[in-house]
Amino acid sequence: MRKMLLAALSRLLQGPAAAGRTASRVMVASRNYGDFASEAKFEIKQCDLHRLETGPATTAVMTRDEGLQYYKTMQTIRRMELKSDQLYKQKIIRGFCHLYDGQEACCVGIEAAIKPTDHVITAYRAHGFTYTRGVPVREILAELTGRKGGCAKGKGGSMHMYTKNFYGGNGIVGAQVPLGAGIALACKYFAKNEICVTLYGDGAANQGQIFETYNMAALWKLPCIFVCENNRYGMGTSVERAAASTDYYKRGYFIPGLRVDGMDVLCVREAIKFAAEYCRSGKGPLVMELQTYRYHGHSMSDPGISYRTREEIQEVRSKSDPITLLKDRMVNNNLASVEELKEIDVAVRKEIEEAAQFATTDPEPPLEELGHHIYFNEPPFEVRGPNQWIKYKSVS
Repeated sequence: MRKMLLAALSRLLQGPAAAGRTASRVMVASRNYGDFASEAKFEIKQCDLHRLETGPATTAVMTRDEGLQYYKTMQTIRRMELKSDQLYKQKIIRGFCHLYDGQEACCVGIEAAIKPTDHVITAYRAHGFTYTRGVPVREILAELTGRKGGCAKGKGGSMHMYTKNFYGGNGIVGAQVPLGAGIALACKYFAKNEICVTLYGDGAANQGQIFETYNMAALWKLPCIFVCENNRYGMGTSVERAAASTDYYKRGYFIPGLRVDGMDVLCVREAIKFAAEYCRSGKGPLVMELQTYRYHGHSMSDPGISYRTREEIQEVRSKSDPITLLKDRMVNNNLASVEELKEIDVAVRKEIEEAAQFATTDPEPPLEELGHHIYFNEPPFEVRGPNQWIKYKSVS
């Protein structure tokens, strides 16, 4: 009671000025959405071209709704990866774990430019693509912790996540590239007007199987976009030390190529739109290099600072962070307010915390389900265990 009386006396002594400040805060908080622009046009970086006369647009229109969606998706991926880092350090997540923070503009820009019926296959840095392809955060984190509620029922882990029209998550360096060409071959064979986005890193770019795949894809004019996510380091080796030519977009030689700013979600979106239209028109494959950067080390076992400096990482964060770049564009062009984006941040943090709670309390899959889900839509059969007397039943 005494505190209430003191507060009332304070307001009385401050007079109408305090009431005015309160009203002002209320007005700012309740800003009408009609005050914002519905869309804005942006200049974006021109792509470098290989064997192409014209390239993607150098301007991009982004609506307010698109901007908010891109921002929320990138922020969710960023927070999900930071939570994964925390759970790994607590030894709740075990084994291989490759984080995607810093590269969010790549997966978000790609998904914004293709159709849900199109196909995506990537390497083992797959959490971001798993989310943009439609898997909820709670299922991704539960898969990382090996729980039954994970998107692969707790049996895949960090490198092996799947959903409809998303084929992983592949642990063998470069092995997903021939598979991606196979998916593109199926798209062409069934005449569905679909494409496959096949991703790999700069560390895999020197693999022989990639060049073999280029050859077949060009011969058969497969609707495949080969995307090299060049984050400047293959494990702990810089691209300059690993490759005689770092122009990865030219590596297809006889296949046209693009080099794109992979830290700008709008650059990625427009480039993929261009490439998808090219592939759908029957012209064959296209090679794309996305110049990006990862903030974490190669995997959680790599501190990431033995082959690069902390100053280098901080410089990229301060000058080229994909989320900050989008945020500044939206605020400076009246597509959103700082307060509104902060509200999204708060909601995302809450979603991540709830997902982490689920991922740490959901039960592990029972042993009798060890042999399940080997095949899709097949009759049950027996799988031999560690010795011939142990049998597990496999159910599709």
